[in-house]
Amino acid sequence: MADKAKIGLIGLGVMGENLALNIARNGFKIAVYNRSVDKVDAFVKGRGKDQPVIGCRDEKSFVESLETPRMIILLVKAGEAVDQTIAKLLPDLEKGDIIIDGGNSHFTDTQRREKELKEKGIYLVGSGVSGGEEGALWGPSLMPGGDKGAYEKVRPIWEAIAAKVNDGPCVTYLGPDGAGHFVKMVHNGIEYGDMQLIAEVYDIMRRGLSMPAREIADVFESWNKGILDSFLIEITSKILTVNDPDTGKPLVDVILDKAGQKGTGKWTSESALELGIAVPTIDSALTGRMLSALHKIRQEAAKILGGDEINSGKVPDKAEKEAILQALHDALYASKVCSYAQGMALIKEGSDFYKWNIDMSESARIWKGGCIIRAQLLEKIRAAFARRADLPNLLMDTEFAKTVRSFEKNWRKAIVFAVERGIPVPALSSSLAYYDSLRSAALPQNLTQAQRDFFGAHTYERVDKPELGFMHTDWIHLIKEKTPAK
Repeated sequence: MADKAKIGLIGLGVMGENLALNIARNGFKIAVYNRSVDKVDAFVKGRGKDQPVIGCRDEKSFVESLETPRMIILLVKAGEAVDQTIAKLLPDLEKGDIIIDGGNSHFTDTQRREKELKEKGIYLVGSGVSGGEEGALWGPSLMPGGDKGAYEKVRPIWEAIAAKVNDGPCVTYLGPDGAGHFVKMVHNGIEYGDMQLIAEVYDIMRRGLSMPAREIADVFESWNKGILDSFLIEITSKILTVNDPDTGKPLVDVILDKAGQKGTGKWTSESALELGIAVPTIDSALTGRMLSALHKIRQEAAKILGGDEINSGKVPDKAEKEAILQALHDALYASKVCSYAQGMALIKEGSDFYKWNIDMSESARIWKGGCIIRAQLLEKIRAAFARRADLPNLLMDTEFAKTVRSFEKNWRKAIVFAVERGIPVPALSSSLAYYDSLRSAALPQNLTQAQRDFFGAHTYERVDKPELGFMHTDWIHLIKEKTPAK
């Protein structure tokens, strides 16, 4: 038993290699396998040399190299590849063995797999892993869900390799079946929103204030020292300082403006629609990426629709520029709060609907380190849910409400500045609309409901007689009564 590995890992991409090295560095012997055996050999002889690593050349020898109950991490492409890998492993597995899916699997796939495997006596832990290459190597944020007993066996390793913050490792058990992958999906949706908001603010500085990349970098660097302190703001400030070796121009200026996506952001929006939760900042980020992909069409449309008129307004003087920069700072923070508020509301609804009983405060805490959306404001989010576990919306927390309300004037000012110059700010605008809608005691959907009842007899409720329940009105009859006879 002593010569066997404590845990195994399948999938030696960059994330897989780095996570394996993280596990080995923390004193756990690990067996590794990859469909391409050349990768196994290269890893064992290269980065894994002199580490407690066992390289395996097929599924059977891989499974046999592990202590029982076996713990196997899968870091393969989400979807069919996960099912295929599990199918190949099953003949050699025994009851009580544990598979840990560390990829970006859709939570419904995790629910299905967990149920199917449990019938065979095998446990599945669906664990989100966030932090990119560096996080995997030095400490990611880990979001496990599945059988609680199975996770307890995995826990010592997961806590050892996770990022560490002032209140512990960035990992917590989130709940049964697909809870972990659901939280990771929403994490990625928030990430989409955050990145779009930063891009829009960058665009306003670039086109609205005619600032070069290096000057914008300095602004983001200064913002990162205050309440906007976050991983994404930090890397933005660094990216904008890099020059292209070929042209000498800022590298960001020669990158084609077409953003890719792998699907987790789309899944967040789809889940929000199914659960009836509004996530307009995240939706706008998805729309922004889809519009960016229409590069050829945009070039033609710019000629037809007067793209050269964008930012044709007066160039701000120094004093106005400083005022706009402060407005952008406040607008970015307030909008980021909205993005997180939407994500947390979705996690809460998902937890209630699927009966996961996710601890909202812990969910925020484990994002404080290691992950892509780590930010100073996550401690405030953790504290907000610690104060009130059933908080319906983050914007309703007294501390966040106070800050966002104090930024409201500048938030509007930043958006007006962009809109007047034709600079698109879908995420900033939808965040403000979300805030304004949430705080409106009366919305115009009374008219919407009247329209629905008029053409489809969909009924409505009265504000003055709630005890009557749902009612239908014969609108045509009432209209005819009011129409004077000729």
